[in-house]
Amino acid sequence: MNAMTRRAVIGTAAVSMALTMAACGKAGGDKKDSASSGDTKSIGLLLPENASSTRYESFDKPFIEAKVKALCSDCDVKYSNAEGSAAKQKQQFDTLIAQGVKVIILDAFDAKSTQQWVKEAADKNVKVIAYDRLATGPVSAYVSFDNEKVGELQGQALVDALGDKAADSNVVMINGDDADPNAGQFKAGAHKVLDSKVKKIVYEQSGEWKPTVAGQKIGAAITQLGKDGFQAVYSANDGMAAAIVTQLKASGITVPVGGQDAGLDAIQRIVAGDQTYTIYKAYKPLADNAAELAVDLLQGKDIKSVATSTADSDTDKGIPAKLLDAKVVTKANIKDTVIADGLYKVGDICTADYADACKAAGLQ
Repeated sequence: MNAMTRRAVIGTAAVSMALTMAACGKAGGDKKDSASSGDTKSIGLLLPENASSTRYESFDKPFIEAKVKALCSDCDVKYSNAEGSAAKQKQQFDTLIAQGVKVIILDAFDAKSTQQWVKEAADKNVKVIAYDRLATGPVSAYVSFDNEKVGELQGQALVDALGDKAADSNVVMINGDDADPNAGQFKAGAHKVLDSKVKKIVYEQSGEWKPTVAGQKIGAAITQLGKDGFQAVYSANDGMAAAIVTQLKASGITVPVGGQDAGLDAIQRIVAGDQTYTIYKAYKPLADNAAELAVDLLQGKDIKSVATSTADSDTDKGIPAKLLDAKVVTKANIKDTVIADGLYKVGDICTADYADACKAAGLQ
């Protein structure tokens, strides 16, 4: 532990502190010379936004905090949300390093912008775990879902919703942010299915992970194609799907619409018949794996038992990775997925506004 080696020259009191921390098996990396000893047991958590998806505040953050505490009772998580700003996230990242945090779980708002951040962190012996999307730069580990397969699930769910009409159907695609590598993987996976199973992708635009932009894009598609010019809409996530559904309903259009993230409002739209499917990515296993990797890195342990795969970014190859599987959720399997896993209770979904729809769906 090089932190102890450096502190050994400071004096007996500092050595005693370092040895005490080593006995707990949790100390790791360099520390500031201040009395802020808690920083050596702090894990940074930076999440990207809270506008287009409710998952980060509702699931990722509390799950990660709980798992870190379970693995390391005297560790803490220093959390910030970028609120959709790469510049703000960079400031948050720099603040964590200045505070002496030695492991950062980073869900980058703009994964392509992080190369220099992560390199500078690595030069200071700060380990970065790319969470959910693969940040550029020398990250120590990556935890996510197989995002191209997620896109394939989205595409196939749309095809299944169209049934025997799929081959004669035109599809509108509203993709995620072009700067996000996840969005590109979702799109690639969806195209892998849709290009060979539907008649044509007649309109395709980026929604930038913003519901307002997605609403504008579907409005433009309706204007360009007419009410009968398309038979289904692919939406990259549920937040965008909500805005798309609103625009379609206002125009008197009823077609299959899918998203992803399994947000509560999306499940309710599925129950009501306004949204056709979502993709359920079990956030607890994702968060648990990230927390375990973070604590292991903080303690200087080998992470291969968790990171059982590898991934390549635009800048680095062979990154230790943990890639999880996702599931399609439709009205038919809500009980067997998000309810069975405890993500939501029936009462969460079946509020007064959805009572009749829930009864028809067999949830009550």
